[in-house]
Amino acid sequence: MSDRIRCHCARCTIRGLLGPAVVITIGVLFLLQEMRGGWLGFDNTYPLILVVIGAILLASSLAPSEGHIASEPGPPGVPPVQAPPTAPPQNSFPGQGQ
Repeated sequence: MSDRIRCHCARCTIRGLLGPAVVITIGVLFLLQEMRGGWLGFDNTYPLILVVIGAILLASSLAPSEGHIASEPGPPGVPPVQAPPTAPPQNSFPGQGQ
């Protein structure tokens, strides 16, 4: 299990519903295609996925963020130390690899 602290504010809760809502929407669209076909085929109704995504993102942006737990940044990073350039290794067999 992860030791991360999960945020339970309204904004993060609504945003957490995005994946399940998209999967359910895709399932319903394929079900409509199988049951009715024709105009209700997936090729005509797939923009509904974008509408669902937009509605959930809009709802999460309008939700209050009271009690939001921000992810804590780690310790400040130390810039990596670059090793000095080294000379290429000498070939132990004369005439090889030249």
